[in-house]
Amino acid sequence: MRIGLMIGPERGRYRQKVSQLCADAKAAEQDGFTSLWVPQIPGDFDAFTMITLLGRETQRIELGTAVLPIQTRHPIAMAQEASSNQAVCEGRFTLGLGASHHWVVADMLGLPYERPAHAMRAYLEVLNAALRGPGRVDVENDLHRVHTPIDVADYPVPVVLAALAPAMLRVAGELASGTLLWMADERAVGEHIVPRISKAAADAGRPAPRIIAGVPVALCAKDEVDAAREWANHVLGHAEYSPNYQRLLERGDATDVGDLLAAGDESSIVERLRAFEDAGTTDLAVRVLALGRDRKARIESRRRTLEFLASLCPEL
Repeated sequence: MRIGLMIGPERGRYRQKVSQLCADAKAAEQDGFTSLWVPQIPGDFDAFTMITLLGRETQRIELGTAVLPIQTRHPIAMAQEASSNQAVCEGRFTLGLGASHHWVVADMLGLPYERPAHAMRAYLEVLNAALRGPGRVDVENDLHRVHTPIDVADYPVPVVLAALAPAMLRVAGELASGTLLWMADERAVGEHIVPRISKAAADAGRPAPRIIAGVPVALCAKDEVDAAREWANHVLGHAEYSPNYQRLLERGDATDVGDLLAAGDESSIVERLRAFEDAGTTDLAVRVLALGRDRKARIESRRRTLEFLASLCPEL
């Protein structure tokens, strides 16, 4: 199992975000992490721009979006941007896509949010044809009528989906390279995610899919674990109110993001991460949760957790 990091724009001015993201990426590559995953936070720094920046600041580490909502870009525009970023990254970019959530698509953007798996399948029929370029893209389905040339295809672009429900997992297995998860614990991965996406990929004659699990991690004393779980629910807990995540939580044992948190001393974290590996996870996208009463303490907490996770990279 490969260990990557999920990083993103923290609160603050954009000038600070650029330098901090670049520093985080360089440090992650130097420390031996295999991948970096950057989210598209509503109203914040553009994830594609982040990939372009990090592609020029690094040489070896895989860079991926986690994830871009398909509703914000036409599939041809998505293909152009993805292929352009892949050229910048010289083959190290993975495009993570998702159908997002009703509160983003409908409530924030005012766009329809209906039959997301169907919309994703139709979208990928166009996107995959464009990513196979250069050449002319001629795809017509019930959502898209596309007849256009595309001439950006220096490197292939792998695509992974935020696939949580059975229908989306089937789409991911048939038309993508894997899934990138959040709010999926070990049982949900092993009993729900892996069997469905693997069967869909096998039935479609595709390679075994990547299973990239987003897992929050906090290195702390055992008597601090309960407080760490409470802090995780405070900082990261908004996501669980989405119906998509609620249904996914029902597939496992976790009831909130605090339950998903791998927290405690070194042995406790290793045990929890190995449980994800045993369930079929191929990659981790670790979200470091910094603990502490003030900024100085949280910086030190983050440093210790990253140092420990880096020590695991050659082993897990």
